[in-house]
Amino acid sequence: MYENAFKKIDDILRNEEGCSTQLDYIEQTSWLIFLKYINDYENESKKSSILKNKPFNQLIKDEFKWDIWAAPKTEGELDHNALLSGDDLISFVRNELFPYLSSFRKSASSPDTFEYKIGEIFTELRNKIESGYNMRDVIDVVDTLQFLSDKNKHEMSTLYEESINNMGNAGRNGGEYYTPRPLIKTIIKIINPKIGEKIYDGAVGSAGFLAEAYTYLREGKELSSKDYKKLQQETFYGKEKKGLAYIIGTMNMILHGIEAPNILKTNTLEQNINDIQDKDRVDVVITNPPFGSKERRETRQNFTIESSETAYLFLQHFIKILKSGGRCGIVIKNTFLSNTDNASIDLRKQLLDECNLYSVLDMPGGTFLGAGVKTVVLFFKKGEPTKNIWHYQLNLDRNLGKTNPLNEKDLEQFITLFKNKEESENGWTVNIDDINKETFDLTVKNPNKVVEVDNRTPEEIIKEIEKLDQEATKALKAIKELL
Repeated sequence: MYENAFKKIDDILRNEEGCSTQLDYIEQTSWLIFLKYINDYENESKKSSILKNKPFNQLIKDEFKWDIWAAPKTEGELDHNALLSGDDLISFVRNELFPYLSSFRKSASSPDTFEYKIGEIFTELRNKIESGYNMRDVIDVVDTLQFLSDKNKHEMSTLYEESINNMGNAGRNGGEYYTPRPLIKTIIKIINPKIGEKIYDGAVGSAGFLAEAYTYLREGKELSSKDYKKLQQETFYGKEKKGLAYIIGTMNMILHGIEAPNILKTNTLEQNINDIQDKDRVDVVITNPPFGSKERRETRQNFTIESSETAYLFLQHFIKILKSGGRCGIVIKNTFLSNTDNASIDLRKQLLDECNLYSVLDMPGGTFLGAGVKTVVLFFKKGEPTKNIWHYQLNLDRNLGKTNPLNEKDLEQFITLFKNKEESENGWTVNIDDINKETFDLTVKNPNKVVEVDNRTPEEIIKEIEKLDQEATKALKAIKELL
């Protein structure tokens, strides 16, 4: 149901003049799905309140409810005489609906409420659908979606994530929005967050890490009401400075089941690192900060180690904000391991001195579609110096790309061997004493990789080439005879 719905919506938006990229498709689909979700949520809450004989506080005024303006029904069927379409629909959305929903940010009792999140979302985004008839077609598709059961929510959130993936890197730096789901799941399994811990992503993007962590903590578990409340209100925290990413990330968390996500629209790096206090600290950091982008000088001055590389500033922030004993799994460019500039050297030294860098996962090229860079995942624990680093080099028998993306099976061996930091063809341990104390270079050649040596003489190689040439000539002649 959901897969076909997303395809239909994309087909409609391809014919919409106001939407030109996949970014536009996901943005416009998001706010309409979000309003349908709110409608279903409120209707279900109202029913529950009536059954329990409890008062119900309606959030959305009647005239702005989905059931009234988007999909009015009579006896379960669309009332075509009452529904808006064409210019009337666009005018209502632009001049009445969006201003009303935006006002929630001012009227909400606090920033950590569902009401405030609604207001913030509709303050940040705008409607780009110019044709009221296209909008009507999209609304009709969205109206078929259901969000009431956990199964519905799971299926919906999964396909929403896929839509974010399809959004790809259109107009953005590679990896800024989307980290491959198999890699996120693997990082979370290695970090192993627990209920009661504060989990944080300061470069939250589409909130893939936090959403997946929520799923990880809920799957296969019978949660007490106390634990469920803790997951809802006191577990997941994120920051994002870019408007569209913030919108998508917030809605992604809501569609996964977090009613009022603790995601702030702010530039994480504008906080002076020395201003981080104990109350700010977290137990777990799981993240893929943007790589390759640059920050203004005044922003760089917020950090002990100044750097023009945004990811290096984020890494300092994450080290600082972790509690003693806190764990981090962070995706970063593999050049971090070996760059010879002062900032890179100083940062590696800080990481090794203040944290136990217990594992480095070396990812193959093509992991991030369109990114054009190789990455590694650093796993570390704050509060104890590094003694041994277990490296694992993910070697695959295929090239990764759009038609051959990373999958969970690719990472199974890493997860299995990680438990005991086992030596293998792809895994090996480096003692900190063997690392250069001037450069702190962390690139270490795999000592277990078997390299096949060609012992043939030059004469033997020439004969082999001549033989292959003869075979190729014969094959070509046979093909020509068939023509």
